[in-house]
Amino acid sequence: MARATRSKRGAGVGALLLTPGAGADRDHRTLVAVAEAVAPLPTERMDFPARKAGRRGPDRAPVAVAAVRAEAEELAARVGIDPGRVALGGRSFGGRMCSMAVAEGQPAAGLVLLSYPLHPPGKPDQLRVDHFATLDVPCLFVSGERDPFGSPDELRAHVAAIPGPVTTVFVPGAHDPKGQDAAVVAAVVDWLATLR
Repeated sequence: MARATRSKRGAGVGALLLTPGAGADRDHRTLVAVAEAVAPLPTERMDFPARKAGRRGPDRAPVAVAAVRAEAEELAARVGIDPGRVALGGRSFGGRMCSMAVAEGQPAAGLVLLSYPLHPPGKPDQLRVDHFATLDVPCLFVSGERDPFGSPDELRAHVAAIPGPVTTVFVPGAHDPKGQDAAVVAAVVDWLATLR
């Protein structure tokens, strides 16, 4: 693991919003495991609009980002905290949408990015990192050592563009590391503790 980080805001994390990957829903086993592990921290696992409407494919980015922003604001209001105290994140597509929301101005205590899809498998030239230079919040990246969406070396190279503090953790496995939920959960719990 890289260095420990602290939120610049100083108020700490007051809630956590978790989002699923493109082909999953809010009940993905890793999201459930993280939510259970961080209790009693108020945590919401959300579905994107396409999933709520019964469609399998992912929403277009503007729709998904707007949904993240709305859910984050609603969670902050329900818990009674400033939106800047909500940590945002999730798996793959969901985490990417959260990072894009923050890049577009959504306040956040930090980003929890599990299996971030750096590029499509086999297409390392189609990077999804243009917004990294505007992520001035603490970021946690947890990825599989054999993730075809971005190798550890690729991820390390590109997260260097993020001005906020970055922590990277790699676990055995690929894009959805089977049998590694305990390691993923531990990384998230440890990292969140550095923001309080």
